[in-house]
Amino acid sequence: MDEHNALGRFLRDLRARRDPASYGFASSRRRTPGLRREEVAQRAHISPAWYTWLEQGRGGPPSADVLDRIAKGLLLTEPEREHLFVLGLGHPPPARYRAPEGVSPRLQRMIDAMDFSPAILRTATWEVLAWNRAAAVVLTDYAKLPPDGRNLLRLIFSNPDIRAKQVDWRAMASGVVAAFRADAARAGASTEVIRLVEELSALSPDFAEMWADASLLPHGDGAKRLNHPVLGLIELEYSSFAVDGRPDLGLIVYNPVDEAVAGRIRALVKGMAD
Repeated sequence: MDEHNALGRFLRDLRARRDPASYGFASSRRRTPGLRREEVAQRAHISPAWYTWLEQGRGGPPSADVLDRIAKGLLLTEPEREHLFVLGLGHPPPARYRAPEGVSPRLQRMIDAMDFSPAILRTATWEVLAWNRAAAVVLTDYAKLPPDGRNLLRLIFSNPDIRAKQVDWRAMASGVVAAFRADAARAGASTEVIRLVEELSALSPDFAEMWADASLLPHGDGAKRLNHPVLGLIELEYSSFAVDGRPDLGLIVYNPVDEAVAGRIRALVKGMAD
């Protein structure tokens, strides 16, 4: 066995840690734990000889199709699948979009701990899945909206209250469209994007114009100015973060630019909670 065959070692380790019964194979009369090579090949719909060569580092590099078959056959997690592609081809697999799975209690507690910094968790198609009290007070009370009404693009281009809050609505909206295009492409959400773009283009000439511009921008950080009905004119800085292990999610945190604004937000949040 080639000592530099990292792909082969990883495949053997994956195979050894699998419970045969969970994959539809009898688990008795086995001299070693895990699946046999021919069983992995059967589930991956490839020849046993070709799979054996992969473990032994023979036969050249595998194709993306073969690696994807193995990943599906072994029911790999997303991190395992990504590592398999990195070892086999030198790069991660193409993005594949999955419907949002919701937010874990741990993630919700994390954003809830930010008492004066609005924070939201959104999908690659900019659906808001979770938010904290500060976001409900400063941005939008998403709890009062139906789940299909929490898409940030729909709110920006169809909700007059959201538009009225923005000091420079056009600049903000244009930046969001460019970031949405980049996020959706990275996540492989082409089908979902087509439906949403068609809907928004029919709904808003402004969106249609901005989408036709074909700009791509990261939504990394920046400033946001709002005319809030209670807080008055406020300025926030925002930063965007990836959520490790959840490629379908992005975290956006807004921080007040000074302590005075932070204190006003904190008081308003506390007043709503009392």
